[in-house]
Amino acid sequence: MTAGRTLILSVDRDDDIGYKAGVMSPAVGREACLDAATRLGIADPEDSDTNAIFQAIKTYDELAAKGADVEVAVIGGNHMNMLEGDRRIAELLEKVVAETGVENCILISDGAEDEFILPIIQSQLRITSVVRVVIKQLPNIEGTYYIIKKLFNDPKVARGVLVPIALAMILYVVASLVSDEVPAMLVVIGIIGVYLLIKGFGLDEYIGYIYYGLVDSFHKGRISFVGYIIAGIMAICGAIAGLMSIIVYYPISGDAGLLYNIMTFLYGAIIWMMGAGLLAAASKIADCVQNEQKALARMFVVPFFVVAIGLIMYGAVIYFLSISPVEPFPFDVTEGIAAIILLTIAGLIVAFTGIYYRPAVQRYVLDWIERKMQQDAEAETKGRAPVYKKIKY
Repeated sequence: MTAGRTLILSVDRDDDIGYKAGVMSPAVGREACLDAATRLGIADPEDSDTNAIFQAIKTYDELAAKGADVEVAVIGGNHMNMLEGDRRIAELLEKVVAETGVENCILISDGAEDEFILPIIQSQLRITSVVRVVIKQLPNIEGTYYIIKKLFNDPKVARGVLVPIALAMILYVVASLVSDEVPAMLVVIGIIGVYLLIKGFGLDEYIGYIYYGLVDSFHKGRISFVGYIIAGIMAICGAIAGLMSIIVYYPISGDAGLLYNIMTFLYGAIIWMMGAGLLAAASKIADCVQNEQKALARMFVVPFFVVAIGLIMYGAVIYFLSISPVEPFPFDVTEGIAAIILLTIAGLIVAFTGIYYRPAVQRYVLDWIERKMQQDAEAETKGRAPVYKKIKY
């Protein structure tokens, strides 16, 4: 047995215990885990996470009977957003480690999806074993049909499979009715290709993170909601400006090529996109000042990076278009070289400025939080009514 206290950990990455059973994680201790498993089993008897939690309890009992120093816990992520869920798992695991003093971990997994969080656990604990829980089922046609039916009832599966198919069908009909020149199948294949590209690079997680961040800021009545909406409008204006740039600088004769059109689009859109990023970052910083002061130092560098990336990209686009043989364009080669050099230097200066001042901002924020806590403690002490006792002489 490895020295040190061991945590028997069951990770519900999609937070079925919270989404279906209403259990707030982390559930630490045998009784809390048993209650979570029972409530999840009643809410959805077919959920495999129930078996994983019971396996964690069984492993805990077996090791405890042998005299091992063990603890058992269940941690949930996020049902609809895996990126946000993994961040929550890391935060809750840190809390469990601090409360229980564990040094090692035995991970109870109900499938390959849970093992994506192995690096998160290994960053805080030494994993000594992984126990895979496999549910025994009868592999017949009726069972397969029933499993597929249950999967389609899951909102995550429906959103990832049914929505793209439905969208492809609708696009096919619309393209057939609107245009006779462009084949409808080409439109459908293009849209599906874009969707698969987004899924392949994992961009859907970031899109979902942005969406749920927007919804969360709206529910909490934060200024970032307004900032995000305006930033989105500015991004749309940037896309329109990019398209107008293509129209203005499209060559009179000859084929410009796809790369030229992309650069021309960026030439018109980058300033708008940079403004949208700055506005979104500024509204988030305003939220941090009001509600999450500890995150202010992390968000402080974001506007600097947005400006730096925008300047460097703008210089690169101008340089490319200036050396392009396609006419017309308002910059010659000399001006293009000067633009890429000066804007790149300006971008690096802005980025390093944000990095340089970040530690000072972090120290200032921590000192401000400490002073605020002291003031609150003093105000609470002064606000207490004095206790008087009658003394008989």
